[in-house]
Amino acid sequence: MATAAHQVTPEEAAASPAPESMVVRFAGDSGDGMQLTGGQFTLSTALAGNDLATFPDFPAEIRAPLGTLFGVSAFQINFGSTSIETAGDMLDVLVAMNPAALKTNVDALKPGGLIIADEGEFGQRNLDKAKYPANPLDDGTLARWQVIRLNISQLTLDAVKPFGLGNKEALRCKNMWTLGLALWMFDRDRQPLVDWLKAKFAKNATLAEANIAALNAGHAYGETAELGQTVKQHALPAAPAEPGLYRTVTGAEAISLGLVAGAKLAELPMFFGGYPITPASAILHHLSRLKEFGVTTFQAEDEIAAIASAIGASYAGQLGVTSSSGPGIALKGEAIGLAIMTELPLVIVNSQRGGPSTGLPTKTEQSDLYQAVYGRNGDAPMPVIAARSAADCFEVAIEACRIATQYMTPVMLLTDGYIANAAEPWKVPDPNSFDPFPVAFLQDVPEGGFQPYARDDKLARPWVKPGTPALLHRIGGIEKKQGTGNIDYSPANHQEMTDTRKAKIDGIRVPDQQVELGDTSGTLAVVGWGSTFGPIHQAVRRARRKGLDVSHIHIRHIWPMPHNLAVLLRGFEHILVPEMNTGQLKTVLRDQFLVDAKPLNKVSGQPFRISEIEAAIATFFDGVPGNEGGEVPADAAQLPTPQSGHDDGSLRPEAHSPQSV
Repeated sequence: MATAAHQVTPEEAAASPAPESMVVRFAGDSGDGMQLTGGQFTLSTALAGNDLATFPDFPAEIRAPLGTLFGVSAFQINFGSTSIETAGDMLDVLVAMNPAALKTNVDALKPGGLIIADEGEFGQRNLDKAKYPANPLDDGTLARWQVIRLNISQLTLDAVKPFGLGNKEALRCKNMWTLGLALWMFDRDRQPLVDWLKAKFAKNATLAEANIAALNAGHAYGETAELGQTVKQHALPAAPAEPGLYRTVTGAEAISLGLVAGAKLAELPMFFGGYPITPASAILHHLSRLKEFGVTTFQAEDEIAAIASAIGASYAGQLGVTSSSGPGIALKGEAIGLAIMTELPLVIVNSQRGGPSTGLPTKTEQSDLYQAVYGRNGDAPMPVIAARSAADCFEVAIEACRIATQYMTPVMLLTDGYIANAAEPWKVPDPNSFDPFPVAFLQDVPEGGFQPYARDDKLARPWVKPGTPALLHRIGGIEKKQGTGNIDYSPANHQEMTDTRKAKIDGIRVPDQQVELGDTSGTLAVVGWGSTFGPIHQAVRRARRKGLDVSHIHIRHIWPMPHNLAVLLRGFEHILVPEMNTGQLKTVLRDQFLVDAKPLNKVSGQPFRISEIEAAIATFFDGVPGNEGGEVPADAAQLPTPQSGHDDGSLRPEAHSPQSV
């Protein structure tokens, strides 16, 4: 056999530096514990000091048939020694626990990436369920990737055999075996996971020890097996970070903590009325554990009762909060109008998901912006704000509480399924860094008499607790007379009250819009909102490194918009708006500012990839030096071919399925 030897020089070594980040996806049946595996790997990654972002992706079915394509649950994590702002584009490692997991995820793996497959699950029955005509581990179809085939199922059974578990119970430990191997691959400490397993199974020591044995066996296999160069350890150093206390947080957790903080800053107890719905249910779960902070939680019998109870709490002098997803927000629509008419503070959290109707319950989308801004009967303006990431949810929740209590209005807070479930490191802020906004209830009759719809300089009416002496007043959904609050159908009064309610919302003081990256004027502004922040920011950063004149603007205050936004947008020749919908913010920008905003739309239930936005940016700079020869991925945005009767000039990804390579 021919051999060759070559000494690598320092220059050559520097030309191929160690990766700064890695993207790993665990995929298997919804009963294989992939979310738990990913969550615990996230914990170990955070403890190692890496920056990270995660993307849990699970089926809508409570328990889909085993081995089927629509029953695959996956958990993706992007982590490294540099700033991480997205869950990653193409995968470096795919752990596939069965054929269906391999088939639905393999096209997201980069060329040369690593597949770790549980060959014990690649029997004919599972291959048929995944619609494989032949075993992909044998027929050469995976040649473009590195493949490690391990009988994880059998290795797990061998590891836990001393504990006397039944076959079915023993196989439930194979996610821990897989996690042990992953911990070895990335040089992670097992002890925090061992401690967690002991706490989780404190009442069943046998299960705790069996899972620990599986975890240790997977780790030992990586240490001792002859896996060659295909599987090796990747030790990524800690990412630079400001000094302080950090914790991992999901969007649902951050919103819950932010709502509590907002209520404390307003010096109010909080009442949360909710009804279970994916992906918003987690907020109810988290808040129910925070009773010691003056939080009352109520799981209502339906969505209408949930918001009605929250409105009742606000009427009684508490901060009313409710939450749902798109279908539930639709059911709450009339009651939202009641809160607008009665001018009571209320925070409404919408964790958006794919629609319409019940749509894609567990997939992410940004398609409720029209619903939030316009989706009520009558002229019913309401503030709308949007969180950009899991950590950002904390401050956005506080801002929602501030606006609701200071302007006596309901506020819609928009997140989505990706933000709600994704996790990232969060630097716990100093509570003293937030300015309090204590509520002042009207307790005495003012000079000139009590008028429940009198206005202050913000056009907010007074907040009166029921039972306050001499401050008896009417309240309800029928049009109120300006000042007295008595029922008044007269045309002039309705005109005046409609104009006043609109003027109050239009006059809400929101911070000026900042440019996240780039200049305040130039060739192209990429304008986003919500969870598109990460991929937009990274795409703009890459484009600017090529010398392209592009900036990133991300809008938190959707309605009313910042007062300087019109001038800012008109400073750019082109505006591109990436959204996980069919162009809703684009329409609002065109409507409000008469700018020629171009949409980049994606409604696949999956977040944007950086490469999709980067390719769309490139179309505005054809022929620009430094932009020649750039590769355009198969799923990147392209200008559409004009069609008879319909051409909105939008930019759309050509395909929403995982990128083929």
